[in-house]
Amino acid sequence: MTPAFPFPAIVGQEDMKQALLIACVEPRVGGVLILGDRGTAKSTAVRALAGLLPPIETFESCPYNTAPGEPAINGDEKARGAPATKPTPVVDLPLGVTEDRVVGALDIEKALRRGEKAFEPGLLARANRGFLYIDEVNLLEDHIVDLLLDVAATGENVVERDGLSVRHPAKFVLVGSGNPEEGELRPQLLDRFGLSVEVTTPRDIEQRIEVVRRRDAFERDPLGFCERWAEAGAELRGRIDAAKQRITGIDSNEPVLRKASELCMAMGADGLRGELTLIRAARAMAALEGADDITVDHLRSVAPSVLRHRLRRDPLDEAGSSARIERGLAEAFAG
Repeated sequence: MTPAFPFPAIVGQEDMKQALLIACVEPRVGGVLILGDRGTAKSTAVRALAGLLPPIETFESCPYNTAPGEPAINGDEKARGAPATKPTPVVDLPLGVTEDRVVGALDIEKALRRGEKAFEPGLLARANRGFLYIDEVNLLEDHIVDLLLDVAATGENVVERDGLSVRHPAKFVLVGSGNPEEGELRPQLLDRFGLSVEVTTPRDIEQRIEVVRRRDAFERDPLGFCERWAEAGAELRGRIDAAKQRITGIDSNEPVLRKASELCMAMGADGLRGELTLIRAARAMAALEGADDITVDHLRSVAPSVLRHRLRRDPLDEAGSSARIERGLAEAFAG
C-alpha cells in the first residue's frame, strides 16, 4: 500500500498545518474546517496526520477503541481480547454514505448464518478516540449531518433499531474540507468546528515549483521520499507528544482572558464558545512552542482560525471574513 505523503513535506499552507497541529494537541478545540481551492493539499494534510499521532492503548479485538479501564460495550470483557497498542484512527466518511454505515447496524451475516442478533459497528465506532474526516463536507446529506451533530454533542452513539439497543462512546475530532463555491455548510454544523482556515492556490512561482517537485518525487518513489522526510516527521511527532504532556500545566491568566473576551465582543461573536476556543487553541500553541504561559501573541496567532466562521454577517460590509478578522485584530491589539 502506498504510504501517505509526509506532513512535514507539505509546502506552505501554514494556517492549515497550524490548525491541524492544534487539534492534535488539544482535541477539545472542536475540530478543523478547511475551505478553499481544489488541489491545495487539504486531503493530503489530513491523511498525513496518521503519521504524526501517537498510538492509543486499547484492546486487540475491540472495534470501539475503548481505553483500558473502560467497560466493554457488550459486557463481555474476554471478547475484546488482550490489551494492545493501535494507531490513532483517522477515518474517512465518504459522501453518499448510508446511515447504517455511519452508526452501525444489525450484522446480517451472523443473523443469517448463525441466527444471532449482533451489532456491526459503523464508522463512528472506528473513529472513537481519533479523527473523522469528511471531504466535501459542504455537500454532505442533511440526515447524516443531523447524526453527526447529535453524536458530536453527546460523545455517544446510540442505536435503537432492528431489535438492537447499543450505546457506545464516539468521541472524535471532526475535520472537514471543501470548496465554498460548491455550497455552504449548515450553520449548526459550521458552529461545531472549533477552527476554520482558508487555503488558496500559491501565487509565488518558487513555491509552486517546489510543490510540484516534491509531489513528483513522492509519486516516483513513495518509500524513498518518505524515508528522506522520516527525521522531520519524528521531530514533529516528538513536538506533539511533548506538547500533549505540557498542556495540562499551562494556566490561563487575566490579561489573556480579558483580551479574548474583548476580541470576541469587538468581532460580534455570538455566545461564549469563541472565548473558550480561543483559550484552548492559544494554550495548545503555547504547548507546541514550549512556553510556560499563554501570551497575547499566542492569542493573536490563533484568533483568525477561531473567529473567521463566527462572524455575524454584515450586509453593509463587503469585505470577506479574513479581511474583517485582520481589521478587528489590528484594532484590538493596537498599542
